[in-house]
Amino acid sequence: MRNITAIFLKQISDTLKNKPVLIQFILFPALTVIMETCIKIDDMPEHFFVKLFAVMFTGMAPLTSICSVISEEKEKNTLRALIMANVRPAEYLAGVGAYIFLCCMGGTAVFAVMSGKSGKDLAIFVMIMAAGIIISELTGAVIGIAADDQMAATAVSMPVMMLLSFLPMLSMFNETIKKISSVFYSQQISRLINGDGTSESTLVIGINFILLVIGFIVIYRKKGIE
Repeated sequence: MRNITAIFLKQISDTLKNKPVLIQFILFPALTVIMETCIKIDDMPEHFFVKLFAVMFTGMAPLTSICSVISEEKEKNTLRALIMANVRPAEYLAGVGAYIFLCCMGGTAVFAVMSGKSGKDLAIFVMIMAAGIIISELTGAVIGIAADDQMAATAVSMPVMMLLSFLPMLSMFNETIKKISSVFYSQQISRLINGDGTSESTLVIGINFILLVIGFIVIYRKKGIE
């Protein structure tokens, strides 16, 4: 636990110096506050920007953040130094994962406040966001571990992030895209946030989670994090 806490505190210091990672946690919550406050259009669905940006935040911030952190520290041999200092890989991943999760939940708190929900509906909204954040973290961790360096990780994570973040938005305007995107957890997170989720949504999210856990285990055993 001491090692996990140390890694957690280290990430706080590193994030303050790493502006591209820091902006991931701030951008969409800030945009949501601005758009919800300043833009009022007739016939626009209630809290449209909250629902739109919450899904994009879920698919983008945790994925790119954890991928960037892992790949950067691999490239700079920071991980090797930590492991030589008796920090186990599992402790490192737990510390980094917990830190990014809490940062993203801070953004989730902004979306929750702007959503106008309360009571049970608010709790459900937060749980849906938390589920999406965890799965996105797994996706980013798989990419970060599999990549040989930060450039390779960025080359893979960017299209994956764009796919997960923007497909739910594009699916609102195209039925073909809607059908294709239905197999991705971000689309089902979007459906649940918009209130039209079904048992199929929960099933697809569960399958995505299981597949990513399997992928994480396979990549971790094959490449490790050194």
